[in-house]
Amino acid sequence: MFPIIDIFGRQLGTYAIMAIIGALLVGLLFCRRISKLGLDDNEAIVFLLICSVGVLLGGGLLYGITNLDHLSLLGSAKNLSDVFEVFKLVFGGSVFYGGLIGSILAGLIYIKAKKLDMVIYSDNISPFIPLFHSIARVGCFLGGCCYGIESPFGFTAHGNMLVPQVNDVSRFPVQLLEALLNFILYLVLLKLLKSGKFRGKMLYIYLMSYACIRFFDEFLRGDEIRGFVLFLSTSQFISILIGCTALALFIISLKHDKRENQM
Repeated sequence: MFPIIDIFGRQLGTYAIMAIIGALLVGLLFCRRISKLGLDDNEAIVFLLICSVGVLLGGGLLYGITNLDHLSLLGSAKNLSDVFEVFKLVFGGSVFYGGLIGSILAGLIYIKAKKLDMVIYSDNISPFIPLFHSIARVGCFLGGCCYGIESPFGFTAHGNMLVPQVNDVSRFPVQLLEALLNFILYLVLLKLLKSGKFRGKMLYIYLMSYACIRFFDEFLRGDEIRGFVLFLSTSQFISILIGCTALALFIISLKHDKRENQM
C-alpha cells in the first residue's frame, strides 16, 4: 500500500489522486455522451460540479453522524482552535453513501431548477457512478482506508503512518473486490444504456445493484469507524433502505410504462 507518493517534491495522498483521476474521466465520458445527444455539454459540466458539491456535503455529514460520540470532546476544549479540531475530527472524513445521496439530491434540484431532461441526465450519469467508485476504491486500497478483515488471503502493509491499523496484519483486499464489482456494474449499465431497454430506470438499476454489492462486501470490512446500527453496519442498513426504495420505484416505473403502452 502506498498512502503517500512524491510528485515533483510534493507529497500527495494516493486516494485523493485516484479520486481526481476518476472524477476527470467520468466528467469527460459523461460530457461526451451528453454532447452526442445534441445537448449542451457546458450544462453537463455545471451539473457535475453541483453533484460534486452534494458529494462533499453529504459524505461529510454522514461521516459526522457516525462519529457524533466524538462531540463529547467539546467539553474539554479550552479555546476556539480546540473546538475546530473537534469538528474536524467529527466531520473530517467522508462516507460514500452520504456522498451518493447528497449528489443525487443536488443533481435533482439542479435538473428541476434548470428544467433539464430528467430521464436523459439520470440515465446517462448512472453507469459512470460505479466507474468513478471503482477507481476511488483502488485509491482506498493504496491509502489503506476501508480495509478488510484479517485473512491469510490478503495483503500486509508496513509503515503506513496514515492508517496504522493495517500495518503488519494480513487483510483481505475488500477495496479491490468492490472496485472490480463496481467496474463490472459499470460495463453492464453502459450496455443497458446503449440498448435503450430500460429508459428512465437506469438509476434505479444502479442503486439496487450497488446496494447488494455493498451489503455483502461489508461482511469483509475490518474497520470499525463506519459505525453500526444494531447488528448491521451503517452502510448495510442504508443499503437495505436504498435497495428496497429503488426496487419499489423500479416496479412503479414498469407499471407506469405498461399503462402508457396500453393507452
